[in-house]
Amino acid sequence: MTTETTTESTKDQEGRRWCWGTRLVVTAAVAWAVFLVLHFLLVGEWWVWLVLEATPPVALVVVPAVLLAATWFARPVRRGLALVLAVLLLAGAYLSGYVPAWPDDTRATGTEVKVFAWSTDYWRMSDDEDAFYAFLRGQDADVYLLQEYLYWEGDDRPVRIDDTARLRAEFPGYEVSADGELLTLSRLPVVATHHQPDPGTETGWYWQGRKSQRTDVLVGGRTVSFYNVHLPVPFRIGDDPFSPEFYRFLHEQGTWRLRELDRLRADLAANRNPVVVAGDLNSPWMELTGLGAGTRSHHPGGGTSSTPSWPVSDYSLPRLWRLDWLYTSGDLVVPGYRFGGGEAFSDHAAQEIRIAVPPAS
Repeated sequence: MTTETTTESTKDQEGRRWCWGTRLVVTAAVAWAVFLVLHFLLVGEWWVWLVLEATPPVALVVVPAVLLAATWFARPVRRGLALVLAVLLLAGAYLSGYVPAWPDDTRATGTEVKVFAWSTDYWRMSDDEDAFYAFLRGQDADVYLLQEYLYWEGDDRPVRIDDTARLRAEFPGYEVSADGELLTLSRLPVVATHHQPDPGTETGWYWQGRKSQRTDVLVGGRTVSFYNVHLPVPFRIGDDPFSPEFYRFLHEQGTWRLRELDRLRADLAANRNPVVVAGDLNSPWMELTGLGAGTRSHHPGGGTSSTPSWPVSDYSLPRLWRLDWLYTSGDLVVPGYRFGGGEAFSDHAAQEIRIAVPPAS
């Protein structure tokens, strides 16, 4: 009788533990597993998910690690739950780019090209325009891929600018090519520019314009296509997430973003040249979506894709997001790549890139 009473008492105690700490931790683990699966499936596919695409990649490591520590409070299922959370932690580390990638082949053969890609935080926004131009000149790049070649009046009126005269004075010998808010400078021979039709309305050049600019450049006897890209932001920081306007803007931006990604992928798929794609893609999850067409991503310093590039200024947020990306295709080699500079003028770190173009086989 004593043994039976003791057994029943033990079961009652375990039941009480299951009702509190155990149930809480198990529920959180299940919810996180569902989120992880949905995130993998819906990133870059559904405009509603754009809100959750703002999740910093580090969260996919921190959350399961915290839950793993909390299994102490789930004693009846501790071992099994810890195993599940360990799998979720490893999956999160892989998906968020904290697992080191296969190292790039950095053996530079052929003609080397220095590329500077940067989201400039809107042209003429700097208090010292001379210092801004001095910073750009100091990069001494063969090809500049610059975004946000515009400024804003109010919150919703983009203003087209034309700094061609000064650009030619500051960068003698460079060809200057602008498409909407995208600006490409090249001191290498330009074979072709692929300008998009201008909608012709006061602000249509921005809202209906393309968000990628292709310039074909002659490098060591070969034509290489450089794509300057700035994909639309999913939402504006500071907007009320409980307002109808927030979701209207989210839907418009999401539809626009997905359309521009499809256009870029289609152009890449039809392009027989080796390509360099760089710019502000406004998503830390490009490793889950990719650009297709045989392109491969590269990471600063040969490290992981989680190396953050935003924000480096302007926002009271930690630098947790990588929004600026580099892709190449064909036999191009990337012997040097790093984030650096630009904090005095932009909220984005600049991409300093060296591309080696092997001779034609």
